[in-house]
Amino acid sequence: MTTFKDLGLPIPIVRELQREGITEPFPIQAAAIPDALAGRDVLGRGPTGSGKTFTFGLPMLTRLAESGASKPGRPRGLVLVPTRELAAQVRERLDPAAAAVGLRTLDVVGGVNINRHIRSLAAPVDLLVATPGRAQDLVDQGKLSFDDVAVTALDEADHMADMGFLPQVRRLLDKTPKNGQRLLFSATLDGDVQKLVDRYLTDPVTHSTAPVEASVDTMTHYRLLVGDRDARNEIVLRIGAREGKTIMFMRTKHGVDRQVKKLRRVGVNALGLHGDKGQTTRTNALAGFTDGSVPVLVATDIAARGIDIDDVSLVVHVDPPAEHKAYLHRAGRTARAGTEGTVVTLVMDDQRKEVQQLMRKAGVDAEEVSVTPDSGSLAKITGARVPSGIPIAPPGSQSKTPQSPQGRQQRGSRGSRGGQKGRSGQSGQGGRGGHGNPGRGNRRSAGGRRSQS
Repeated sequence: MTTFKDLGLPIPIVRELQREGITEPFPIQAAAIPDALAGRDVLGRGPTGSGKTFTFGLPMLTRLAESGASKPGRPRGLVLVPTRELAAQVRERLDPAAAAVGLRTLDVVGGVNINRHIRSLAAPVDLLVATPGRAQDLVDQGKLSFDDVAVTALDEADHMADMGFLPQVRRLLDKTPKNGQRLLFSATLDGDVQKLVDRYLTDPVTHSTAPVEASVDTMTHYRLLVGDRDARNEIVLRIGAREGKTIMFMRTKHGVDRQVKKLRRVGVNALGLHGDKGQTTRTNALAGFTDGSVPVLVATDIAARGIDIDDVSLVVHVDPPAEHKAYLHRAGRTARAGTEGTVVTLVMDDQRKEVQQLMRKAGVDAEEVSVTPDSGSLAKITGARVPSGIPIAPPGSQSKTPQSPQGRQQRGSRGSRGGQKGRSGQSGQGGRGGHGNPGRGNRRSAGGRRSQS
């Protein structure tokens, strides 16, 4: 069995991983970490959940620990990611290993007062994790320089391309030294991502895990034919009242807010997540969902990438996604760490052809079942049940938000807080959650080991 020590990582980092219960690297880690430690440019291809954070992060920390010291506002390591949540998760995941070798990490993201970041950058930061927009803002204000960056990682490059961030990413990469090491990770390597590879990576070594489509093999998929919109709306309320963690996906921010209000009105403790939410609201929603006090998260596709929370047993496409890649990434929020998961798409009569084409492109074989709010098949597939009917006040309207019965049961059944797995989706290696924030944790999976990033 290959160990992290065998890969060439420093003993303090290996010991920290062992302390977290992480002993055996994932395949992409075992393959790519030695190349990254050797200074090679690395091109990693694989879906969320394949262990990418440690694949690029641990070699970066190792190289930074072995060379020099950082100056205020001049990090020596840079990680660019598409979303605020992913930035926080990457930084939190790498914090313990960084501390083990005497390094400081920081994440800078939009939605946070920029003066907080400016104050944080006044002290040396070794590894900076950033969203492109906020990084550019800090560079423009003269508070951040990439002149000393020795190694840069791009995570979820295809997602950054989908969000239109690549022009900004190119401007930032142009500010890093041309001879710096580059590590790029993406689920797909086509179109604009390939142009990025051609422009910035030198003789990269490529390491691939299973394609995105393989990530659906451990899930059970259903197309639930719900008839008209009124029936669908009632079915959503029944599904929301189930036991366990549920993520519901909507196409629009307005749809998310409206659905959360409907769920809370009938006694389902739900919170929303989308791009217009403030950072504190987004952090609180994820924290509540992580610890189980909020059993239902309603989200736009912002949550389909890089948000890795333990024990999500059901994903519901209330609105079918616009394209098949989004379906696969939404679905990937469940069936993580070797657990079983169910993915259901609610299909109204006028959506049947559209959803059939979507499934075909995604390579998903989904059983088609006609359901009503009261049908036994709906309850069997999703665990749907009649909600309590006791309204839950809007978030922030009082000091302590009442919890729905399933929220209390979910929290009580977990024992201790924590339990968010790393960005791995595999059983056996370390996770996040607890320790006073939604980032880190120490709950072990059923297999006795913890998942890792």
